[in-house]
Amino acid sequence: MISGVLLDLAGVVYDGEEAVPGAMEAVLRLRDVGLPIRFVSNTTRSTKPAVIKRLTRLGLVVTADEVFTPAEAARRWLASHGRSPHLLVHPNLVPEFDDLADDLPKAVVVGDAGEAFDYRTLNAAFRQLVAGAELLALAPNRTFKDSDGKLSLDAGAFVTALEFASQKSAIVLGKPSPSFFRAALATIDCPDARAAMVGDDAETDVAGALQAGVAHALLVRTGKYREGDEKRFEPAPTATVRDISAAVDWIISASAG
Repeated sequence: MISGVLLDLAGVVYDGEEAVPGAMEAVLRLRDVGLPIRFVSNTTRSTKPAVIKRLTRLGLVVTADEVFTPAEAARRWLASHGRSPHLLVHPNLVPEFDDLADDLPKAVVVGDAGEAFDYRTLNAAFRQLVAGAELLALAPNRTFKDSDGKLSLDAGAFVTALEFASQKSAIVLGKPSPSFFRAALATIDCPDARAAMVGDDAETDVAGALQAGVAHALLVRTGKYREGDEKRFEPAPTATVRDISAAVDWIISASAG
């Protein structure tokens, strides 16, 4: 039985500024059968309000407590550990941290900074780390599907570079951190053993969820998926399906079993 569903967003529900064909209907079918949903995105280029606004524009009404982002997890970590952020993130994400204290010991927060990744910004982050700052990785993704339809470097490569230079290990706050999956499931009172995850990233979405104890993880052949991804990482997907519509078919069938 499945009693809760985690859905990735980019590449699963939407692709760029357009909904994946059939995605809106697929989400509504999950709601119609009474399966609670949490949207677990590793986006580090958009604030949570911006993500909700995009979904609304595509015709899907969601509430703030249905969407989980790494920036939200970072805010909680900084508050609980008494740290101020040194940001190495995309300019669009900076407002997410505007109201945080700036006079506490630092933690370097790394997301997909895009063109803001350069020697100057990376070296400034490195110097904070060797001076005692913690290293927080909003997400360790290797790649993302860019606006031209091709894969581009994601934040993971830059996090690894900072780890190598500073000899510090990053604290991962988004997927595939087990705490990220579990925090989302806790809000719908769904145990790991009765949850399903749907994503287009075989490593962070699928293998990450399964390693975190989520019972089922389905890989869709949309978004960043490339032929053979289902064989590249362990654990392997519970199932590899065409798209979110096929994933929902699978989930509804399994939840009725």
